[in-house]
Amino acid sequence: MAGLGTRNLIRAALVILLLPGSLEECGRIKVSAPIVRLGDPITASCIINQSCSHLGPEAQILWKLGAELQPGGRQQRLADGTQESTITLPHLNHSQALLSCCLRWGNSLQILDQAELQAGYPPATPHNLSCAMNLTTSSLICQWEPGPDTHLPTNFTLKSFKSRRGCQTQEDPITNCVPENGQSRCSIPRKHLQLYQNMSIWVQVENALGTSVSPQLCLVPMDVVKLEPPTLWALDPKTEVVPLQPGCLRLRWEPWKPGLYIEQKCELRHQPQLGETSWALVGPLPSRTLQHELCGLLPSTAYALQMRCTRWPLPGLWSNWSPSLELTTAQRAPIVRMDTWWRQRQLDPRTVDVQLFWKPTPLEEDSGQIQGYLVSWRPSGQAEAVPPLCNTTELNCTFHLPSEAREVVLKAYNTAGTSRPTPVVFLESRGPPLGRLHTMARDPHSLWVGWEPPNPQPRGYVIEWGLGPPSPSGSHQTWRMEHNGSIAGTLLQENIRPFQLYAITVTPLYQDTKGPSQLIYAYSQETAPSRAPELHLKHIGKTWAKLEWVPEAPELGKSPLTHYTIFWTNAQDQSFSTVLNASSHDFVLHGLEPASLYHVHLMAASRAGATNSTSLTLMTLALEESELHTLLGLFGLLLLFICLCGAVRLCCRPSRKNALWPSVPDPAHSSLGSWVPTIMAEETFQLPSLCDASMPPITKITVLEEEEKKPGPWESSDSSGTCGLPTLVQAYVLQGDPKAASTPPEPQSGTSNQVLYGQVLGSPTSPGPGHYLRCDSTQPLLGGLTPSPKCYENLWFQTSPLGTSEPLVPNQEDDCVFGPLLDFPLLQGLRINGVEGLGGF
Repeated sequence: MAGLGTRNLIRAALVILLLPGSLEECGRIKVSAPIVRLGDPITASCIINQSCSHLGPEAQILWKLGAELQPGGRQQRLADGTQESTITLPHLNHSQALLSCCLRWGNSLQILDQAELQAGYPPATPHNLSCAMNLTTSSLICQWEPGPDTHLPTNFTLKSFKSRRGCQTQEDPITNCVPENGQSRCSIPRKHLQLYQNMSIWVQVENALGTSVSPQLCLVPMDVVKLEPPTLWALDPKTEVVPLQPGCLRLRWEPWKPGLYIEQKCELRHQPQLGETSWALVGPLPSRTLQHELCGLLPSTAYALQMRCTRWPLPGLWSNWSPSLELTTAQRAPIVRMDTWWRQRQLDPRTVDVQLFWKPTPLEEDSGQIQGYLVSWRPSGQAEAVPPLCNTTELNCTFHLPSEAREVVLKAYNTAGTSRPTPVVFLESRGPPLGRLHTMARDPHSLWVGWEPPNPQPRGYVIEWGLGPPSPSGSHQTWRMEHNGSIAGTLLQENIRPFQLYAITVTPLYQDTKGPSQLIYAYSQETAPSRAPELHLKHIGKTWAKLEWVPEAPELGKSPLTHYTIFWTNAQDQSFSTVLNASSHDFVLHGLEPASLYHVHLMAASRAGATNSTSLTLMTLALEESELHTLLGLFGLLLLFICLCGAVRLCCRPSRKNALWPSVPDPAHSSLGSWVPTIMAEETFQLPSLCDASMPPITKITVLEEEEKKPGPWESSDSSGTCGLPTLVQAYVLQGDPKAASTPPEPQSGTSNQVLYGQVLGSPTSPGPGHYLRCDSTQPLLGGLTPSPKCYENLWFQTSPLGTSEPLVPNQEDDCVFGPLLDFPLLQGLRINGVEGLGGF
């Protein structure tokens, strides 16, 4: 009923008019079942009335489960004009959900109707039903385990009735007991009970998917009486007559007051507080005694104790365990073996200073707690007690003894007594020594000490170790006794640290004496040098510096040096280094800059690491003025020598020879000797007669190369390179191209490609003879490498007045050489009108 009411409230709250008009009577949802098993299918239909004026003929009905649209709706128009949409949800996996029938209205959905769906499981069968009679409330209290959650509203009811004959028949029913929400227990009051009559009790569970019933419980209320646990107390030590034995506890308890007149039996359990030992059960204990002594426990150990009781011999239920009581067992005298060792020092002829060490070793698991130690000495022949030499909680003691004393007694004690006395006999060293003693590091926290056992075999060994020099002698000493005399070594793991030097002493023990102690130094792990040598500057120059250092003395426990490394850095942060062997003690730095600052430091390295020294700063000497001048002079000479070598190399190259002194080729041996140009009649120069007085004398003929060449740096347009002549005549130019003969002559310029070859001198009106001059010009004729002709290779002729050619004696002062004009191949192509005045030409 509560579910239906909730459904109606939800429908009333969610079906809201969002548009003008009324839609609350338009649609109605019907579901196959509002509550189903979780995961089962469910079918729902939504019917829209024909009278709904807001719907069109094509109105679409949609379904939503919670906030999600659900596909699969089937819509149809019925015969009466209504529209119906049906949907089947294959699996309802929500314990509670809201199914909505919606209408698409424009761009939104309008909810027409909603239905609340629930899913869950049928109730499981309750189990472990039990009931107990509580004498305090005089009610029967029953409890059960309800089983897994059904996800649905579930009702529990405790049903019972009075019965006879072992609950085979029912008599008077008892009012049902309904527990409070969420609880799985219920109480039947005393007024509905028959304390000594059988009752049949069961639990009934029901929800919307079904009903289940627990197995019936048949009982008599007084047979299930459950008492309250007693209260435990420790016995007052003042009331104890007999002293408590070691490993025993005494306790008492006070019963529950309403059960004082009920016969009971009780059980006691105990457990050590330390450790994970399980509870140990002791019982049954008669409740009338109200006290108990528990023995067989560990001495001087704290225990937790608990007790519970029940009706006896009548039936009943055990009470709960009482709150824990914590007690500690009595101590026992220590049962230990004492290993002892000593050191003696003679103070004076009559007194000896003794330092005694001991280590207790328990002989049993419950050997007793030790509270202190006593060291005593009784002189021979003295019966009365002597005050102890030491009463201490430490494991060593220092005292004075007479020189004749050879034995003391050591005991451990606690409140229960003392241990058996351990005699300590100061043995003399008269036994054979050990063989070779050696050590080896196993890891940074252990050292192996080995030796060669002597003959005869000792009964044991004493090994002592502690920090070696420079630590004070005897400080933080650790020792151990080995009782097996046949061993040849032992592993030390106590108080071993890396990078520490240890002094290890091994002493053999014999039956009535001991052997001499043997000492060895060792360390478990090497360490780097503690410091590097300090650098000193011994000598310094302009480009070098000599450094020296004093090697550090070898240190015990430090790894030996393997090498040195020197580092130096200049002002530009350029670093340099070199490696030296470990025996070096000085070094010279070469290649330094004058007047420069350097930082130098030394690194000392070993197998275990490296350490740097302090930095040394030095400055090299500056150069003197005379040295600077000498260096500048040498630099200048070197530069001049390089320039001369370059000039010589440049001049000697064949490609550069003509640029400096071009050689004039020999025209007699050149290819021009066979060159006779063909000149057409129309291309002949029309020259006036040489005999014409108005005609200026011919001063020179200039021949151009056939192909144009780019003027070189040695070409000149000036005629000053020719021999000095007394008479200047007009120049005629014979061009390489005959067709260009009519072209007027152009003035010579610095870029002219004309080549001066020779000059023809003479005048028809001059009384003197005509001459041809071969000028010794430096201008190249062909641009080849043919050298200038010798003087005897060019002949010269002179025309006499009678027209005969006769040789002229050359003038030694003239640089030009005369020769026959027709010997020149260039003159063979020259036609001149009016040759009458030339004579032999």
